[in-house]
Amino acid sequence: MGFYDSSLIELVITECYMKYKKLENLEAGWKWLYLMKKSHEGHFITKYKVKSEDEHLTNTLQSIENQPELINEWISEHLSPDLVVKLDQAIRARRKRFFNAEHQTTRKKSIDLEYSVWQRLSKLSKRREKTLSETIIQLIEDAEEKDKYAKRINTLRNDIEDILKN
Repeated sequence: MGFYDSSLIELVITECYMKYKKLENLEAGWKWLYLMKKSHEGHFITKYKVKSEDEHLTNTLQSIENQPELINEWISEHLSPDLVVKLDQAIRARRKRFFNAEHQTTRKKSIDLEYSVWQRLSKLSKRREKTLSETIIQLIEDAEEKDKYAKRINTLRNDIEDILKN
C-alpha cells in the first residue's frame, strides 16, 4: 500500500461522483421547470416553428419530468436557439441561490417594495455608495440609535422632574 488507503480513495471518489450526479439531476429538474414555465407562457421552446411539432415535443418533455438523462438529451436535440443562453443564465442563477442558501451568511431573502420606496432607497444607496442591503442595515442602525437616544432623554427628563419636585 502507498501513502493512502485505496478504499478511502474509492470512497472519496464515489462521494464526489454522487454529489455531482445529485447536482446534475437537480439541475435537470430546474431546466425542466424553466422550459415548462416558458411553454405555459406561450413561448416556442423547441427549434421547430411548426406549432404542432412544438406541442408534440413539449408534451414529450412534459412526460419525462423525472428522468434527468432524457431531459438533457431532449434539450440538446430540440431546444430553441433563442433559449440556450437564457436557460444557461437561469440555471446559473438558480445554482448560485441553491449554494448560497446552504450557508446562513450568504442566504438571501426577497422583499417586495413599492416602486417609489425602491426608487428612494436606490437613490440613497447611490449617494452613500452602498448596496441596497448595506443602506437598509445602516437605516436600521440609525433608527436603533435614535430610539436609544430618545429613551435616555426621557430618563433624564424624568430624573430632572423628580429632582425638581423634591
